[in-house]
Amino acid sequence: MIVKKEVVFLAVIAIIFLLLHSTPGTAIRTKVFFMGYPKAALTSVIIEDEFHNDKDRFAELNAKAYTLTKPPIEKAIQGELRNYLVRKFGFLHFAEYYGEG
Repeated sequence: MIVKKEVVFLAVIAIIFLLLHSTPGTAIRTKVFFMGYPKAALTSVIIEDEFHNDKDRFAELNAKAYTLTKPPIEKAIQGELRNYLVRKFGFLHFAEYYGEG
């Protein structure tokens, strides 16, 4: 009985992980949320960043740059956390803060 509960719990965790990394948008929202900015994660519109998208450089990384339209403000230096790089591994997407590039 205990083993069945553990399997169900692990399956639920795996499904949540897959859902949070299934698209570039959800990967960015997950990253921003866990950086401590839940409001920005839920309300900001995400657009593809044509200015920072270097097709040659990012193609070898299997990545694209995205921008938040209402980015969170970093508390220490009051800078906007606007640009993110999303890498694709198989069918999963992982976001990281890209900076002003």
